[in-house]
Amino acid sequence: MNVGATTTRHPTGLIVGRFNPPHLGHSYMIEWAAARVEQLVVFVNTRDGELVPGSLRAQWLDELHPNVIVVEVHHALDTNFDDEALWAKWMELFRSRWPLASGPHAVFSSDPYVAGIAARFDAEPVVVDADRVAVPISATQIREAPADHLDRLAPPVRRWVESNLL
Repeated sequence: MNVGATTTRHPTGLIVGRFNPPHLGHSYMIEWAAARVEQLVVFVNTRDGELVPGSLRAQWLDELHPNVIVVEVHHALDTNFDDEALWAKWMELFRSRWPLASGPHAVFSSDPYVAGIAARFDAEPVVVDADRVAVPISATQIREAPADHLDRLAPPVRRWVESNLL
């Protein structure tokens, strides 16, 4: 499903990502999804040794989006979308961290893996701005050339990037 294609309002929604670092494209997706659900949960996947500590990424998203539930999901799992045993571990982890009584009913992402997560939750996959037209940026671009993309960062993230990556 594509941006604008869904008019359904779901009881709960989920966004899963690394947000390393969070940028204005992430904020666009979070606010877009939050407008289409009663409660939105954002899982911040984190592991040891990442560029920006997971707890800080979760803190930023919590401050920037007080209308959603932000959950840091620390793990040591690999990512291989062809490995069903690994998918089972991911889903066990996600279910153990799900903070609401039911759901998720929709899973939002700009990445193709949304279909796999949604199917395993028996939720609707909703693709949000896959071509990154609304806010043309990716966290990879920021990590590779942080000085070139400061205008795509919220003020607290920008301050951290300026102090730690430039």
